Amino acid sequence: MRGNAAMAWCSVEGGKGGWHWRLEHFAMALSLIFLEIVFKLATGSPFFPAIIPIILLSSAIGLAAEFLVSLLPPLAASIVRRLSLLSFGAIFGIEYFVFRAFKVFYDVKTVLGGAGGVANQFAGEALSLILTPSGIILVILFLLPFALSWRIPIERGAYGREKSWPALALAGSSLALCLAALPTMGPFGETFFARYNFQTSVPNFGLATSIIKDIHAAGAGSAAERGFDIGQETDVPAIVLQAGRGIASPLFRSIGNYVDADSFEPNMMSIDFAALSDDFEYTDAYVRSLAPTARNAMTGIFTGYNLIFISAEAFSAEAIRADTTPTLYRLASKGIQFTDYYQFATAGTTGGECANIFGCLATEGGDSVKGKAYDNNYFTMGNVLNRLGYNGWAFHNNTHTYYDRDITHENLGYNNGFMGYGNGMEQWVAWQWPESDLEMMQGTFDDLYGNAEPFNVYYMSVSGHGGYSWDGNMMSSKNREVVEAARLDYSEPVQAYLAANVELDRGVGYLVEQLEARGMADRTVIVISADHFPYGLDSDGSLSCLSELYGYDVENSIERDHNRLIIWSGSLEGADPIVVDDPVSAIDILPTLLNLFGAEWDSRLLPGRDVFSEAQPVIFNLSYDWVSDLGVYFADSGTFIPNEGATIPDGYVEATTRSVENKVNFCAVLLEYDYYGHLFGAAGDVQAVHDAGKERYVPPQDSDAGG
Repeated sequence: MRGNAAMAWCSVEGGKGGWHWRLEHFAMALSLIFLEIVFKLATGSPFFPAIIPIILLSSAIGLAAEFLVSLLPPLAASIVRRLSLLSFGAIFGIEYFVFRAFKVFYDVKTVLGGAGGVANQFAGEALSLILTPSGIILVILFLLPFALSWRIPIERGAYGREKSWPALALAGSSLALCLAALPTMGPFGETFFARYNFQTSVPNFGLATSIIKDIHAAGAGSAAERGFDIGQETDVPAIVLQAGRGIASPLFRSIGNYVDADSFEPNMMSIDFAALSDDFEYTDAYVRSLAPTARNAMTGIFTGYNLIFISAEAFSAEAIRADTTPTLYRLASKGIQFTDYYQFATAGTTGGECANIFGCLATEGGDSVKGKAYDNNYFTMGNVLNRLGYNGWAFHNNTHTYYDRDITHENLGYNNGFMGYGNGMEQWVAWQWPESDLEMMQGTFDDLYGNAEPFNVYYMSVSGHGGYSWDGNMMSSKNREVVEAARLDYSEPVQAYLAANVELDRGVGYLVEQLEARGMADRTVIVISADHFPYGLDSDGSLSCLSELYGYDVENSIERDHNRLIIWSGSLEGADPIVVDDPVSAIDILPTLLNLFGAEWDSRLLPGRDVFSEAQPVIFNLSYDWVSDLGVYFADSGTFIPNEGATIPDGYVEATTRSVENKVNFCAVLLEYDYYGHLFGAAGDVQAVHDAGKERYVPPQDSDAGG
């Protein structure tokens, strides 16, 4: 055997001179297996059965890479192998520390399209994670294969003249074995095929495999071309609805019985699908197969009202306290209460904004909102109310270019566009970390929209952002006395988190105070939804601080993403609250608001539901887990856990699962392609849309402007 005989494992004779296995021929396959195991242990995902496909797929990728390397001259092959091992370590390390910071895996689109901004903004946070004992150990482990590669002598002999066909054959065998086994593994196997999603693929099949699948998916063509299951068998079995199901309120029952759908017109627009192009043949067929939901007793109760929508940074139900956040507590106790609400973590802050603004789960990762920058965003509240003559603004109190909001948020329909720090917000907000929600809300209300009814305002807040400590978070230190006065028995990170949210409470409190002083509260709606759970409380990956805040051990993403939605108006203060106790998620906010504001919309064209309609309450995440009023389904295991006392109709779980798969696919179509442009025409020039809104806006008379 040529070279160092001590490095030889075996030899395979074949062709002139034969081809010999050496340790370096296995380097990339063994390194990938090692890195995947380290990554899996570090991110805390279950080991079995995922380790089996991870080993097989990593072997296939590593051996296939070895074949490609063998096509190079010997010296170049050795150099490329070492550079590849260095790249492997860097990719795994970056993905791990992103996961530690944001609790999501960043897919290829996010890394290429938006992660640079995240890295620049939170470089200090990433460095603080690395410069810990566990961080340093993991950096060493991720770079270990590259370091060990220097123990393998650079091959200068005949290797490379005979190509490594055995490596390619072994790679194919490993891949074929895995692909043959996966269909026999039930729901777990389906996550590799029909239910593929980057977030679920990484822990189940490995980071390397997921990156390759993600690149393939990006070039595989329209999500619409994947089709929808619209056969009769996909209909969710009918369930007898009890009057007032999911709604508890004397006020609501006095308005009417919303489940009596026959009494109301359907929420359906007149769309001539036959006259449309066939670019979205499958999606059009899916939409046409859906039964529209009906208008109901809550339709139009906020017609003509002002709207203030707040995507609250790292908000949670537990941030609402009578002692530390009295205004948030008041708004959550009055108006419309949502007791079983979820904001599913998909792509950090931009994923939450995607759900809140567009009514879609962020199937395109961090690129989801960015992909809508030039589309016809027909059903955003900005565009809907702009068409009705509202005066609109979108605001953020951090850098205005972050996540490309200076581009994306200009195309949401707000006729006065988007303002962040760097294009106007700095006149009211001091530069610190994080910035003050109170300063943003005071300045914008007083100087811009307080006398501009009817107004439609969107805020993306930042005061609640991690990390949570008395020294490193300006909002936490600013409001420390409020939390300490409450004498809460929490650790410092949890207390600092609650203190940071005091700033949001003060900002909302200022708005409510001014609205009431000017006589506008009874015709204004305030909506508050989180962008994601407070992942800054999970800095060590154990969820211990999050469990401390929640008051129970957080064991899965359903429990982790449980949150609270607030929809309040002064007009509802005098009556008992309307309590919605069905499961609701962030993608249900948009259709619910469209119904409450009496807007023209089509219930078939949004994947969420108007919560006051007769539609079955089913919410879902990108892992294809779902929650309904009858139970919880975990897709990886195919396990359905019925609620106590629930009667489950035959075929309910299977039909609901297929319905969820359709809805996830529909989210992908809406975000990746301009489907509303297909239906309603291409988006107009942003400035033209804004100018048209300004022409429709009629300033209030002085007597109506308030004090």
